[in-house]
Amino acid sequence: MNEQVRLARIALHWLIEPGNEAVYRMVNANGPLRALERLVEGDVSDPQLRGATEARMGAGDPRAVAEAALGRAERLGARIVIPEDDEWPRSVRDLTQLLGRPAKDRIDRDVAPPLCLWVRGAPRLDETLAQSVALVGARASTHYGEHVATTMAYELAEREWTVVSGGAHGIDAAAHRGALNAGGLTVAVLASGVDKPYPSGNTGLFDRIADGGLLISEWPPGTVPVRHRFLIRNRVIAAATRGTVVIEASARSGASQTLRRAIALLRSPMVVPGPVTSAMSVGCHELLRERPEVRLVTGAAHVLEEIGHIGSDLAPRPRAPSGRTTASTSSRRWCWSRSRAAAPSAPTSWRPAPASTSVR
Repeated sequence: MNEQVRLARIALHWLIEPGNEAVYRMVNANGPLRALERLVEGDVSDPQLRGATEARMGAGDPRAVAEAALGRAERLGARIVIPEDDEWPRSVRDLTQLLGRPAKDRIDRDVAPPLCLWVRGAPRLDETLAQSVALVGARASTHYGEHVATTMAYELAEREWTVVSGGAHGIDAAAHRGALNAGGLTVAVLASGVDKPYPSGNTGLFDRIADGGLLISEWPPGTVPVRHRFLIRNRVIAAATRGTVVIEASARSGASQTLRRAIALLRSPMVVPGPVTSAMSVGCHELLRERPEVRLVTGAAHVLEEIGHIGSDLAPRPRAPSGRTTASTSSRRWCWSRSRAAAPSAPTSWRPAPASTSVR
């Protein structure tokens, strides 16, 4: 692999925020090296793109910045993965399906596939995301929401599904912890550098994730989070996974945006209902009412029915109101129990304790 190609992709993401459609098309048409040259020389027709590049150039030479970022990552034990690498996850390429659509604001315009991804953690990126599902939701979550997220993530991880989320307080953190408690893989997609994961209150959790799973970001080490980056990174969560589950969301939320991205990408959109009196479930109920594609799920079994493999991930049906199980349900539960017994796990009666709601 030409190291200059790697450096050019890093420099492009530093010059212009990730997701920019014009830059992505330039790279596709000219290659990363020539695309970088054109931007640096001002050889672009879009005045906004030219102005943004000129403003950024005042902060340093993009090639020197890229080399410094690569060195910082190596000292951190992180790495850069680019589309030319075997490790690149093919699923994120599906973001090209969103290009060229009418957009009212920047968040809906910046939907192009990443040019590169910074990775902290040992597992291969492509293999880790090959069988993955996103669990996202409110930061100001309730005890109910965190219990559902922790339990669902635990049971999905038991079935060898990677749990992907954003590392935030609330539902995200509960999902990561549930997967970790099961000894499974979990991935945090960040809106900052992999050396500066946000929020700082979850530093211990991020270290646990990096020990066995992955922290990934489009932004180079040293980058601090700003608000719009959280919304931009949500497209990666939606594209990288087979489906997205929203567990608690207010009327306007990043979690709802992630689910809408999943719908546009033809992934499986799922929502957990909540109490009708809870403000943290208003967004969930709106999605269920307004989007016919969205499926109501209440646990890992329902999720696996939507995204799992026939046979290996077959979910058991719920018990009948009398408490008895029908013959067909009984046989399905027997298959489920046998597959669970094939590998060591926690007792079936165990349920992870909900994450603390004291820290926000």
